[in-house]
Amino acid sequence: MAKMRLMEAVQAVAEPRRREILRLVWDTELSAGEIAEQFDVTFGAVSQHLKVLRDSGLVTLRQEGRKRYYRADRAAMGPLADYLQAMWAARLDTLADLAEQAERAAQEKGTT
Repeated sequence: MAKMRLMEAVQAVAEPRRREILRLVWDTELSAGEIAEQFDVTFGAVSQHLKVLRDSGLVTLRQEGRKRYYRADRAAMGPLADYLQAMWAARLDTLADLAEQAERAAQEKGTT
């Protein structure tokens, strides 16, 4: 990924909703409508986020009739793909740790 394109990609993923959109389309292709259903903002707002992701080379677009389908373009991301995957894995690890702590606390509470 060229230096300028990489800077655009980093700026694009700096926005939390765009990171979440990327996570949604990381392993699967989703229509714009399916993506928009996951957010509490207008379809137009999600569409603008998708345009930024597409313009920065982070997602691919496939049009079928009137529907637009998006998928993360991990190959085009280069090292940014590894970073995002590691970030999401760390978040899942943190969530798992918190769940385990809550379960232990509940068990301790139940035994006293």
